[in-house]
Amino acid sequence: MRLVTLTAATGLALASLTACSSGDGGGGEGGGDGEVTITWWHNGTTGPLPQVWEEVAQEFEADHPGVNVEQTGYQNEELQRTLIPNALAAGDPPDLFQVWPGGELRDQVENGYLMPLDDEIPDTIESVGAAVNPWQVDGETYAIPFTFGIEGFWYNTDLFEQAGIDAPPETFDELLDVVEQLKDAGITPIAVGAGDKWPAAHWWYQFALKSCSPEALEAAEAESDFSDDCWVEAGEQLEEFLAIEPFQEGFLGTPAQQGAGSSAGLIANGQAAMELMGHWNAGVIGGLTADQQVPEFLGWFPFPGIEGAAGDPTAALGGGDGYGCSSEAPPECAELLEYIMSEEVQAKFAASGSGIPTVPAATESLEDENLKAVADGLAEASFVQLWFDTAFGTTVGNAMNEGITNLFGGSGSPEDIVTKMQDAAATQ
Repeated sequence: MRLVTLTAATGLALASLTACSSGDGGGGEGGGDGEVTITWWHNGTTGPLPQVWEEVAQEFEADHPGVNVEQTGYQNEELQRTLIPNALAAGDPPDLFQVWPGGELRDQVENGYLMPLDDEIPDTIESVGAAVNPWQVDGETYAIPFTFGIEGFWYNTDLFEQAGIDAPPETFDELLDVVEQLKDAGITPIAVGAGDKWPAAHWWYQFALKSCSPEALEAAEAESDFSDDCWVEAGEQLEEFLAIEPFQEGFLGTPAQQGAGSSAGLIANGQAAMELMGHWNAGVIGGLTADQQVPEFLGWFPFPGIEGAAGDPTAALGGGDGYGCSSEAPPECAELLEYIMSEEVQAKFAASGSGIPTVPAATESLEDENLKAVADGLAEASFVQLWFDTAFGTTVGNAMNEGITNLFGGSGSPEDIVTKMQDAAATQ
């Protein structure tokens, strides 16, 4: 497997001890009694992950007298799109926070928001191998991924059996047949949280990945060159797919991960058969069931290749979540990150079913069969393309997602998506 490497990342920074408010941002505080407070923002709000991070904070405090860790979970979109950017811009960031690779992280590094880690925790960086590459800028490491995986379909094996489907589809044409079989059986084929926009965008991403050659993908990332016909073709394929009405009623207003009515909730409660989503989805779905457990009916399969298309059928779309420290964080922040990335904690993360760890030795602790399947799919992928909005950066990514959302809502065209991307690239 080859990981697509982007020169992007955030990171940790050595800093003085500054004022800290209770979990709402602010650099770590050095009080008059010699105590230090580290604020930690993450996206663990459902399933077992909040408890995992709470235990990690308590364990770190026990091993580091005088250090208090205030960890807070926020909904992913709010954290990435609003809370972290606003806190950084206001000069009042949390100490340890979620970091995504790509253009926005390059901007964070350029603005001096993040701490270089290579001299702070070199052994930790080495432990994750090539997975850390997308979190590096000009050879410097600014954050470390604690999980990395690929996207695919999370599906209800019971509903598949009810519709007479014996096995997951292996080609896109077979996927179309599965959709029709489910509809004929009175089952909603696919749930999508288009209300949060990015889940809708990921459908276009997949069509683009399967339709664009590796050379076209490289030109798009390196040169913002979207002239290849494959980018318009991706929109045309999405338009054709929307025409068969594969999604639930009201999909344009459905959230992805919040509550029983979300797209993940529809899977969790047996109201839809499939959802296209990232490797973290098992934990999210489990957190939305009545017993808070990953349902036994849950299965996973990769997005199938499109026969005759120019894209590599074994390429996968994916990414990960990393942590970095603010440039205003105390030195203890790097020590907390080092602990989070230890084999012990990575194994605990894996065993909880919250995702695929990046420390190789910890993958042996994966218990969820679906996560094992995702890990196998990751290993078998010819290469992993980072999420396109991450790869292209905030300016192009936002314009692209807006164009895709318009197409989903019936107010845009395949050509409009590419035009928005090109116009946005021209402003950079």
